[in-house]
Parts: sequence; C-alpha cells; structure tokens
Amino acid sequence: MKIGADQGDITTVSSEAIVVSLFEGATALDGAAGAVDQAMAGAITSLISAGDIKGKLGELTLIYSFGKLPTPRVVIAGLGKSGELSLEKLGHLSGEVARFLRSSHVKSAASVVHGAWTGGLDPEGCGAAMAEGTLLGLYRFLPHKSTEADADLEELQIIDLDAEKIGSIRRGLERGQILADAANLCRDLANQPSNYLTPTDLAGQAEKLAQDTGLECEVYGPGWMKEKGMGGLLGVAAGSAEEPRFIVLRYNGDGEAKPLALIGKGITFDTGGISIKPSENMGEMKGDMAGGASVIAAMGAIERLKPKANVIGVVPATENMPSGSAIKPGDVLMTMHGKTIEVVNTDAEGRLVLADGLAYAREQGAEALVDVATLTGAVTVALGDVGMGAMTNDSDLIDQVRKAASTAGEKVWELPMWEEYKELISSDVADMKNSGGRPAGSISAAMLLREFAEDTPWVHLDIAGVDSTKKDKGVLVKGATGIPVRTLVHLALQYASETGPAK
Repeated sequence: MKIGADQGDITTVSSEAIVVSLFEGATALDGAAGAVDQAMAGAITSLISAGDIKGKLGELTLIYSFGKLPTPRVVIAGLGKSGELSLEKLGHLSGEVARFLRSSHVKSAASVVHGAWTGGLDPEGCGAAMAEGTLLGLYRFLPHKSTEADADLEELQIIDLDAEKIGSIRRGLERGQILADAANLCRDLANQPSNYLTPTDLAGQAEKLAQDTGLECEVYGPGWMKEKGMGGLLGVAAGSAEEPRFIVLRYNGDGEAKPLALIGKGITFDTGGISIKPSENMGEMKGDMAGGASVIAAMGAIERLKPKANVIGVVPATENMPSGSAIKPGDVLMTMHGKTIEVVNTDAEGRLVLADGLAYAREQGAEALVDVATLTGAVTVALGDVGMGAMTNDSDLIDQVRKAASTAGEKVWELPMWEEYKELISSDVADMKNSGGRPAGSISAAMLLREFAEDTPWVHLDIAGVDSTKKDKGVLVKGATGIPVRTLVHLALQYASETGPAK
C-alpha cells in the first residue's frame, strides 16, 4: 500500500474518498471539517443538529458530496472528547477508518492529520500512528484462500495546509510503515499453519529477512546444539520428526558496545508432548512461536531504522510432539548453563528452550536480556487479553520496557518476583523443576528463567494473553496480533538514544 503526505487543501483533492474529523460535542466546525461542511452547504452541521453525528471516538459516518466536492465520498471520523485523544487512540481509529473505507470499496483516499491541530498532538507522531493504524487495520492472512479477496485500500494521501509540517508528517509515516510492516510479518509467521512453518522454515524466513535488510544471520542444527550442551532445547525437540533450529540475528549499529538481546520462544507447534493438551483448540498452537516471530520481525525493523545500538535476536525453534523418543515426566535435562531441570510437565516446554536461549545470549556478552514467549495460560487468567505480563530482576530495564510499550500503544503489567515463589520450582532430584503448578503459574515460570539470566538485567514478557485475538478492533485483526513487535523496536530505539543498563 502507498502512503504519502502533501501540502494542500482537502476540499480540492480528487480522490475516491476524503476523511475529516471532529471532536465529540462539536457544533461550530473549523479547520478541514469546517471547510468541507461549508463546501457542502452545511451538510455536516445538519447531521450534527439531527443527532446523526456525535463525534464519539470511533464513530464513522459516510456522506456523499453529489458534485459539491471533487471527491464523491466524505467520511467523518469521531475523535472522542477534546483533550483525551492520544496517539494510541489515533492508531486504533486509523485502523477502523481503513477497514471502513475498504468495506465501502474505496481504493484511494485522502485524509487530514487527525489531532495535529486542535488535538495538540505531535505531527510526526500523528503520521506514525496513522500509518501504523492503517496498515495494521487492513491486514489479512490470505495465502491459503482459493477465492479472491475483496479489493483493498491501495493508497492513502495525508493532506495538510501547513507546508512546514509535511516533513515531520512524512518522517512519521515512514517510521510507522516500518513498524507496521514488522508487526504484519510477525502476524504472517504466527498465522502460518505448522505444516508450512517448521523450525527449518522459520529459520529460512529469518535468513530471507537478513538478505533483504542487511542483518547478520546464523542458523544452527542439532549437532551444534549438542556441542553447546543445549539439553533443554534438544529435550523438547526429541519427540519430533522435525529437526530443531537455533536462529541468531545480529544488528550492529554501535561498534563494540555490548548488545541488547531479544530472545523469543519458537515452538512452531505445541501438542504438549507426553503431557498432551486437550484436542479442543489445539490448532491454535501453531502460534506458539509468536515470541520468536516477534523477535525476528523486530530485528528487521531495527535494521531498517538503524539506531546506534547493537542488538542480537535469538530464537530456539522446535516442535513439541509426543512419540517414543519424546521426553517424559520425571526426566532430568542438563542445560547449556550447566543447571539441571526436572521435567514434571512436558507441556511446560517453552521455559526449557528459553533457558538455553538466555544462556547463549549471556555467552554472547549481552548487557540486557528481554525474552518473549506465549509461556503460560496463567497470565491470561491474571490479565486477560488486554496486556502482557512482565517479570524482571532489574527496575531500570523494566522501566525502559514500560516506556517502550507505552510509546507503541501496547500494554504491559509487572508481576512480582518475591523470593517465596522460588519454592514452587524446587526439585528433589534436580536444581529446579519446570513447573510449579497452578498457583502463580506465570511467576513460577519466570522464576525458572531468572536462574538463567542470573545477574544480567532481564525482563520476561509473557504474551500468551495478547498474541492473538478473536475479533477485529482498531489495529487488531482476528488472528495473530503482532504484539509485542513494536514494543521491542521502540526499546531498541530508546536504548540507543537514552541509556542501556550498563551505560
């Protein structure tokens, strides 16, 4: 899709539709909405007076110009209450507008910059939010559909009267497109059926991304894993006919500086292993590699945005399958770190592969670790489908993650890591066990991961509640969400512009 910005008057634009906006309760229209209303002989104010347009956030009204404007259609978007509009809300609104235009069979449209005038928002930020919202909101996963989809919105031109703002808006649009493209890549990977996305296929996608962007990419197989002592990853992989892969992506933007490490769980299908899951909804487990997909996609955006930082992306990838060679409850695995884990539940496999991923990232000299995983159903019980659960050993790093998530419009909530929780993973036969049971399930999983982060600043993001959605809403589209790709990218950007934990 083509998105651009030009200086001009929205009332003179020849497009299939134009989009203007107003705040809730507005009666006297000014700016672009006022100019359009005047050109249409008060059509908008008449609809406001009749109560058909209220300006509530997300309210969309289509009216026809009947030759009074160069465009045949005008969409009026509600911005909600004045003073409450944010970039996050603008992004969601842009997604709704984009789908509304598509449903009206509009292929090209022009829009004003919502919120950059009376809303008091930064023009560059508005441009980014509108680009992200539009591209995220229009996302569809169609590679396995034999029927053609309805025509899509192909072009959006942002129009503003102030020529001095156009440069800022264009910069925002460019950044927003990069971020949305990355999130949509993550969605593509997480939506892909597991017979089309094995660990080898996932590694191939990472290699292709590296070729397209200039990232460095290394892919390792079982022999290398055995040499490294990655018993956690190899243990989970033992039940599958598909070979595991260990994927490493490197972005070098700051000389010899120690890297920020992003580690993503890459379970391309999770049956639960011997501790097999119920068959109902098991098909959703094709998305159990969403954490790994987030890391791969984020690394591509980081390379395109080129912050002054070094970032390493690590994705241990495998299937978790039951077979005669699979690990069994009661088995003990030796990890790369040299610590042993008693497997009491083979469906608690994500922490086993992440243990080796964290150990490898530390071996590479990472000064900060952020791991991302669809790790526990317990986090969904705690936070529902609204926010990510975060657990940490470092207050400064979690503050940076929170700031990045806020900038991205993705919600995160910290859960405690009190020492009493460590008792939940105490084992009689090994250094720890891989499941603490139902109580504090997300936290006990993080307590295991903390053992492999040791004294390196670390944040664990449990995305099991937010990695997919069952309905379209704002920037979210049914299926994989692409969360937390934008959080990870913003973390790398502010890591470069502000301070890393050891700087």
